Amino acid sequence: MANAEILSLAVLEPHGGKDADTLVLLREFYGMMHKKGYSRDVLYRDDKHPGRLLHMRIWKSEEKRDEAQNDPDVHRYWKSLAEICVVIRTYERLESLFSTLEGPEGA
Repeated sequence: MANAEILSLAVLEPHGGKDADTLVLLREFYGMMHKKGYSRDVLYRDDKHPGRLLHMRIWKSEEKRDEAQNDPDVHRYWKSLAEICVVIRTYERLESLFSTLEGPEGA
């Protein structure tokens, strides 16, 4: 199970006037994370709360997650992110119960 992907979610709210800065930073951050092979990331905007962003990260593995959490480049992005937005809520590890992402047999 050591190579199993890990799903994490975070709810973010940019500080006043920092929406565009947050999107630019997250786009760069996601690119770096993908390039280093740590994760795949998706960003959503909450339709009912347009100032709220939902960040979904799929870590490649426990090992990649540990490696990223010790990477100085990742820490620089986390520090910059904290300066322009607030993390309302995080879900560090979500357990998958079932999915149809790979086809109906998973349901």
